[in-house]
Amino acid sequence: MTAVVARGARVLFIGDSITDAGRRRQQPGGMGNGYARMASAWFTAQYPDHGATFFNRGVSGDRVRDLRARWERDCLELSPQVVSVLIGVNDTWRRFTAGEETSPDDFERDYRHILTAAKERCGSELVLIEPFLIPVTTEQCLWLDDLVLKIDVVRKLAAEFDATLVAVDRMYATAGVPDRVWTDDGVHLTDAGHALLADRWLRAIRPAS
Repeated sequence: MTAVVARGARVLFIGDSITDAGRRRQQPGGMGNGYARMASAWFTAQYPDHGATFFNRGVSGDRVRDLRARWERDCLELSPQVVSVLIGVNDTWRRFTAGEETSPDDFERDYRHILTAAKERCGSELVLIEPFLIPVTTEQCLWLDDLVLKIDVVRKLAAEFDATLVAVDRMYATAGVPDRVWTDDGVHLTDAGHALLADRWLRAIRPAS
């Protein structure tokens, strides 16, 4: 499925640090230095008369429960026509580093809540990016069994909500280059990693004719 960006649409990128990418909070239109900035810039360059406006509301460290807590302010109040969500790796990460587990049921409950609100309140087109991990340590390999449960939830919800799924879970592993090209710590992306994600995001959308 391909998400359609209407002329003059408000497009929101929201999620955790991968989306945040150093955005400046004091600049409401700041896009950070990652895939959200790259994708929005390329879209505007390709379709300069389309009139879409892009927003970034990524917050470093967020889990899906944190996203739910700020959904009214950072999503619904913007009335976005397109909402792109990338969340989940921190729900896994915290289990192994802080003993704070997010069960698949809790993850699905909170994720379903935010998608339902975006659909019912704003009629938004939904773009769901799979959470991902690019293990660079033996310890991180142990996280994968937990993360795959979150990925399964995202895929299930994408089908249920007729959302566009950006399938990136295995993208970096199958790109045929060393993992360190994409990440330094297994979670946060290098410029090349962000560029690859931006490319996959742009392939999943199209402007309204």
